[in-house]
Amino acid sequence: MFLSNPSGLTVSQLIERYDTRSPRYTSYPTATRFTPAVGAGQAGAWLKAAPLERSVSLYLHIPFCKRLCWYCGCNTRAMNRRELISSYVKLLLREADLVLAQVGRPVRVGSIHLGGGTPNMLSPTDLEQLFEGLSARFDLRRCFEIAAELDPEVLTPEWVDAAGRIGLSRASLGVQDLSPRVQAAVNRPERFDTIRWASEALRGQGVSSLNLDLMYGLPLQTVEHVVTTLGQVTTLQPDRIALFGYAHVPWMKPHQKLIRDEDLPDAGMRFAQSQAAARYLGAKGWQAIGLDHFALPHDSLAAAARAGRLHRNFQGYTTDEAPVLIGLGVSAISRTPAGFVQNSASERDWRASVTAGELPVARGVALTDRDIFVGEIIERLMCDFVVDVADVARRCRQDMSEVTGTWPLLRRFRADGLVTVDDGVVEITPSGRPFVRAVCAAFDPEATGLVQKHSRVV
Repeated sequence: MFLSNPSGLTVSQLIERYDTRSPRYTSYPTATRFTPAVGAGQAGAWLKAAPLERSVSLYLHIPFCKRLCWYCGCNTRAMNRRELISSYVKLLLREADLVLAQVGRPVRVGSIHLGGGTPNMLSPTDLEQLFEGLSARFDLRRCFEIAAELDPEVLTPEWVDAAGRIGLSRASLGVQDLSPRVQAAVNRPERFDTIRWASEALRGQGVSSLNLDLMYGLPLQTVEHVVTTLGQVTTLQPDRIALFGYAHVPWMKPHQKLIRDEDLPDAGMRFAQSQAAARYLGAKGWQAIGLDHFALPHDSLAAAARAGRLHRNFQGYTTDEAPVLIGLGVSAISRTPAGFVQNSASERDWRASVTAGELPVARGVALTDRDIFVGEIIERLMCDFVVDVADVARRCRQDMSEVTGTWPLLRRFRADGLVTVDDGVVEITPSGRPFVRAVCAAFDPEATGLVQKHSRVV
């Protein structure tokens, strides 16, 4: 939450200076560094060498939706042909076979995340067959979490029953905003009664952690819309709330051109919306987590934040500490200690590769020692708002000179009241927290050259 700035600069002045484009830093290096130079062969070698003494995480991408929301930045498409969705599930399991053939050893899974798209576009039968197939291929006996991103408008009692049978333990429901006016502007009609039913039904089937996804900065949205939506959804007592700023990138997502630029709130209005939401949730008992998440004190995300064990991945803030992430499906990203790889973003190409018995990897990036060093600095800033750069340098066996080019920028941030710097410890002040991505970008040598590929900081 923004507090008065010790430098005396106004909010408008800070926004004018620091509302640049910057990565969201859900990984480092960011996906903009991925290149086709890293392909299936490299991915196979990294999988074979991956440390499997600890459990791995599984991510499965389901690229189908009943409707296409105009704000969406995900890899998905509107699809209602049941046979194509069922064949996709079969190919997910075939891709798992290809991955395991490269690993050459049993793989123990600690957590599974279904993302999209809309995972509940799978039929209940498809869902259960998918998990039967995963259980036959991976060791799931110690899997402590199964999570899914769900569209309440598509959720059915039959799907919820199937979710209970597979052991779904955490669910994220897409809400965004409950104003009919805002919903019409982004092609996402949704009733609060539907969200309430979905929440109660999922909890009745054993879901112990419920997350609601909301957005600010949407077309025609106001502070009143954001607070009114929060007033409704907090009655459901969600364990977590994610409040994402809408990223308007129509050059990357052409369907966003359906949103009129003149309907979008400006940076000052976006800032006011995010701050009003933070104040409201704080007053109601939700703990602020990093840049855009909130959790009730009992939730594992809040506990991880208090203990300094919070992490950042492609799903946002997480408690996941697994060193290996295996991504299956269109555009899914895998992570090993050696680097990142991403599957083809084209469903047609992905299907063709898997059918041909080839890993569907399209691009990736190998991690350098410097990447690991910079990545830890950025992750700690994004998660904790403080980092001991000297300590990270010692642990990563890197010289502080690798980031000395950052210090002039940090002096400017310090003069403007956004950070403090003391003997190598960089801490973001309360008034600087909304601009944390700009501070992180100061440590990222690639951020300036890729500025047009990212969303705005505020």
